[in-house]
Amino acid sequence: MFERLSIPTPFQVGPVNAYVAGRTIVDPGPASEEAWSTLLTELDARGLDPDDIEQVLVTHPHPDHFGLAKRFRDQGARVLASDPAAHIIGAFAERLQYEQSFFSEFFQRHGMAQSTARTVTELPEAYVQYAPDVDTDRVLDADDTVTVADTTLHVGTTRGHAPGELTFAYDHDDERRVIVGDNVLPDITPNPLLQPPMDHHDDRPRVLPAFNDALERLRDADYDRMLPGHREVIDDPVTRIDEILAAHEDRTENVHGLLDGPTTAVDVMDGLFEDLPATEQFSGMSEAVGHLDVLEARGEVTRREQGGMVVYERT
Repeated sequence: MFERLSIPTPFQVGPVNAYVAGRTIVDPGPASEEAWSTLLTELDARGLDPDDIEQVLVTHPHPDHFGLAKRFRDQGARVLASDPAAHIIGAFAERLQYEQSFFSEFFQRHGMAQSTARTVTELPEAYVQYAPDVDTDRVLDADDTVTVADTTLHVGTTRGHAPGELTFAYDHDDERRVIVGDNVLPDITPNPLLQPPMDHHDDRPRVLPAFNDALERLRDADYDRMLPGHREVIDDPVTRIDEILAAHEDRTENVHGLLDGPTTAVDVMDGLFEDLPATEQFSGMSEAVGHLDVLEARGEVTRREQGGMVVYERT
């Protein structure tokens, strides 16, 4: 039912997948002229103009996925997203400022030099131009349904990759299919990026433990085919998810082996990745802290304050 459109992005991950069926588009891509031009060409090939699109579904609030939603909404389309995603895409620059403030302090407490932490947290400011604020017309939650081209999509919620991420499942050609955003990718092991709490008073989300649980639930749902946010359609979801979970487990074991006495997350990152440039250190810290979170949840490490730093030790 859905046709996959490959939309260019300025990001390292490469093109993003937009999906079109009837007068609905899922994840239209970033707000760049190159992406818009490509999308217009793809729509025209299907006999569609931008103002023919009636609804835009957003799987998650990352610029490469939702950026062009505003252009469609300005031409009359409705935007559908989860409640957490709606808050972020409605005020993306404000959300980014909050993340920068939170993680500048967080990284320093986990062993990063102040100047490095400032550089690492300021780098994402370049994303704002690709993510204009857009209002959400309908908030979606688990077990909601959306009608697309006479087909019912069943909305699912998942955790780990991004706040308020949604999946859209449907039946087609005697198969159970699901649009999964960036939760499952065909030849990339997704790295759930660290997230601040949605509210200042909440605890920081433990994204990797949540992501592993979400992957297990997606695997056990026994879908025949998955439509990912990047690259090719996944024809064997169970095998691919098992591969991702195994890769996560290998990395968790590597992190456990790096803990020789009180160890900071920066020490772990340096042990995993030598000479990581500043542009990659947010991802690197996400890996380090994520796997430490997994080990802490299992009771295999403890976390404590030492001289103003957060350190981890094997139990």
